[in-house]
Parts: sequence; structure tokens; C-alpha cells
Amino acid sequence: MILTEALLHASLAVLGLAFGLSFIRLIRGPSLADRVIALELMATIAIATAGTYAALTRQQSFLDVAVVVALISFLGTVSFAYYLHRGARQ
Repeated sequence: MILTEALLHASLAVLGLAFGLSFIRLIRGPSLADRVIALELMATIAIATAGTYAALTRQQSFLDVAVVVALISFLGTVSFAYYLHRGARQ
């Protein structure tokens, strides 16, 4: 049990580092596509963080948060793809 909790805490630390590095790419990204991909990666990391925290605390409500973030992230991806497609036609 102690090893499992230690691994989950280490996973949260690695996810935090990955989130920070993604945020740097979001700020410094040379193009709009780089920034959108960094934002999508940050959403994926947030989903993984919610799942890891749910496993650590044994509270299933955080899994609902992960599902909501995944749905919002998907809608953002679709709207960005629509924006790129519409911009290419004009």
C-alpha cells in the first residue's frame, strides 16, 4: 500500500512537470498550431492528473471531472480543425 501511494505521488510530480513544460510551449510556440497542440496536451495531462488523484484518494468524483475535461477538449479540437479548414478555403 505504501509503495502504491509513493508511485502515485511520483506520477503526480511527473505530470506536474509535464504540465509546466507544456505551458512553456504554449507561451513560446512559434505558430498557432503549436500552441493548440500544447493546449491539447495540457488537457490530456489534466485528465491524467484527475485520474491519478482519484486513484490516490479513492474518490470517484474526480473521474467525472476527467470526463468533462475530455469532452471540452474534444470540442476545442473540433472547433480548431473547423477554423483551419474554413481559413484554408477562403
